[in-house]
Amino acid sequence: MRTMQVALVLLSLAAALGYAQSTVYRWTDKDGKIHFTDAPPPDDARGAVERRMGGGGPDDSNLPYATQQAARRNPVSIFVSPDCGDDCIQARDLLEKRGVPYTERDALNNVADKEELKKLVGALYVPTLAVGSTPLKGYSEEQWNAALDAAGYPRTRLPGGGSMRRNPPAEK
Repeated sequence: MRTMQVALVLLSLAAALGYAQSTVYRWTDKDGKIHFTDAPPPDDARGAVERRMGGGGPDDSNLPYATQQAARRNPVSIFVSPDCGDDCIQARDLLEKRGVPYTERDALNNVADKEELKKLVGALYVPTLAVGSTPLKGYSEEQWNAALDAAGYPRTRLPGGGSMRRNPPAEK
């Protein structure tokens, strides 16, 4: 009986680990429909193809609880371009200083990011911050801090930890 219980526990663990190691692809078809699949997308997929390991988003368990909750309710994206200059540098620095997890979107070289930015603010304007569904066009420390405060992000970052960026920076 004890052996059977141990076997069931081990099988459950193996199943959980198998799920945690799964790969999910996010891609957009030619009609603009977004798909999530466990198989690589077809060759005619447009825009960026995201490959996520571990069955979902990044691990935020090392973040403060308030930051985790704010990120779930109001995820943050920053739209930049390689030639954005000092405004983009200051924008990234503000998010890093506050410990805000964010996704950097390339509004110049990524078709999907470019289209998303046009929907948000009606133009290709960088930097643009999106806090949940609220866009802020152009960098303004006061306005960005106010939006992040309203979304529940803490004002300061806890010591330790690496970059809050969720994807690679735009190439320069």
